[in-house]
Amino acid sequence: MSKKIIFTEKAPQPIGPYSQAVQVGSLLFCSGQIALDPKTGQISSPDVGGQTLQIMENIQAVLDAAGSDLSSVVKTTIFLKSMNDFPKVNEIYGNYFKSDPPARSTVEVARLPKDVWVEIEIIASLLH
Repeated sequence: MSKKIIFTEKAPQPIGPYSQAVQVGSLLFCSGQIALDPKTGQISSPDVGGQTLQIMENIQAVLDAAGSDLSSVVKTTIFLKSMNDFPKVNEIYGNYFKSDPPARSTVEVARLPKDVWVEIEIIASLLH
């Protein structure tokens, strides 16, 4: 099975040797998104709520570039700098997955790229 690299200017440019997303067959593996504003390349917000909103918008942009949307997401992983931020992240995240939410893992980590508060990665099925 061949792989297809997904790229869009509407999501942050990779800050290392990785792709925004890779499609293999009907599966889409999206790299973790942090709260980088795709226009400026800077962190969009100093707080976890604003960062989560930017991340979800970035994820939507990558899915759109793959010809898909949030309804195709089957698995997410949320990385938090502090589990104390879980209620706020969960509230915002839930607004994007109102019905039939994907499977999810949430873990607290010591540090994230650019010292952000949250990072989210997804796997999507492009079969509709």
